Amino acid sequence: MSTEATRLPARTGTGDPVRAVSVISTGSVEIHPEHAYGSRKPLYWWLLTSRRWLPPRPINVYVIEHANGLVLFDTGQDRASVTDPSYFPGGFNGVVYDRLAKFHIAEQETLDAQLGTLGYSTADVDKAVISHLHQDHIGGIPHLGGSELLITRAEWDQLSGFSPEARGFLRSHIDVPGARWKHIDFTTDVDLTPFPRAYDVMGDGSILLFPTPGHTPGSISMLVRRRELPPLLMVGDLTYEAGLLERRQLPGVGDRGELARTTDKVLTLADHLPGLVVLPAHDPTAAQRLVDSSRRPQ
Repeated sequence: MSTEATRLPARTGTGDPVRAVSVISTGSVEIHPEHAYGSRKPLYWWLLTSRRWLPPRPINVYVIEHANGLVLFDTGQDRASVTDPSYFPGGFNGVVYDRLAKFHIAEQETLDAQLGTLGYSTADVDKAVISHLHQDHIGGIPHLGGSELLITRAEWDQLSGFSPEARGFLRSHIDVPGARWKHIDFTTDVDLTPFPRAYDVMGDGSILLFPTPGHTPGSISMLVRRRELPPLLMVGDLTYEAGLLERRQLPGVGDRGELARTTDKVLTLADHLPGLVVLPAHDPTAAQRLVDSSRRPQ
């Protein structure tokens, strides 16, 4: 899968603290149809028996160039996951990870290399928002020692729950030496239905975080408000395609009740924010829709 289209920055107007928004991709991933589109079958049943794989999807990292620093939403998949045989656990958990997804990550698709296409490196990142702690969102953490890593307490608590590896949380790749984790609370009052409170990332209201549980208990989404362009909502793995969310078609991984409630909230938010562009982590159309959203009317 080509990553060329993902290198196009979506630039904003003069005077906007959000200077540019881009999407880069740390490789691609194949998942089962049941994963993206949902299934009536129990998760482990389709995971272990499905023989169908969807075409490769991007592993997106969103890059926000703010007047006061460089912000990432998610950090992608670590290339070590395809080069180091010991990256994943062994035994039955190893079988589950092998059946869950197939990753393809070339040398030029590491987080640092992809940031380089925008003229940056991992050393330039001030803050990284982690939508949730699954492997394809935390891959850059070992390389972001100088960055503040934003996560919810509910998500961090998954590392100490029952059998975290079996639930998709690889603690050895998350709780790494030198990582600067910050557990956030949603204490800023915002006039955005149906989210009464948010976490204000930069302190000026331009980048807000909301709790969007479902895929995992502590999942979060990020709203980027641009002054003269449509707002953007990065939703992690709440859905695998914006069109699926619009149809309220739930994915096959997560708590279905929570996924349904959060999906309804995001759709309500979209009703109150005309032109809202929803950007999932693995949506093949996300890069082009981001660019299209930044084209000013003639």
